[in-house]
Amino acid sequence: MEKCRVVFSGSGGQGVITAAIILAEAAVLFENLNAVQSQSYGAEARGGATRSDIIISDSAIHYPKVIQPNVLVCLTQDAYNKFYQVIRPGGLLIADTRYVKTGKKVDAQQKEIAMFETIMDRIGKPIAFNICMLGVVISLTELVKPESIMKVLERRIPADFLDMNRTALDIGIKLGEAALT
Repeated sequence: MEKCRVVFSGSGGQGVITAAIILAEAAVLFENLNAVQSQSYGAEARGGATRSDIIISDSAIHYPKVIQPNVLVCLTQDAYNKFYQVIRPGGLLIADTRYVKTGKKVDAQQKEIAMFETIMDRIGKPIAFNICMLGVVISLTELVKPESIMKVLERRIPADFLDMNRTALDIGIKLGEAALT
């Protein structure tokens, strides 16, 4: 695998950073890959701009920040407006249809996916939004296997929440598969 540079962006409270940590841990602990993850927040912890960078590679990673992501996920309009122009030409831009209206043309594949609405319809709790987004990402990129994500979730979250998160991951995978057609 070549290096894959990923940026998750949204607002504080959406689980952007948690999803990035889960992805990086899955790559390192269960896929035998190298990964680095870093994050930045807006002035406010909840509701402020949030960005998390993840680099996954089978070789050494020499710089932990993402300049031009192969994959950019935007979960809010502010995140989209701020970051859409940094996507690597030919990259993949994933946006949530509830919160983001794409309009700018970029030299990338753009996938507009109803992640939040689907989670609210199927699970009814926004807490699973980030895991659904993670399912979409791994479905479209094949960076890690779903089993690796679940192994990390089993280590990180209380057992009472595992079924909900497994369902959210499966929903995201199916949304990603549907976006491929």
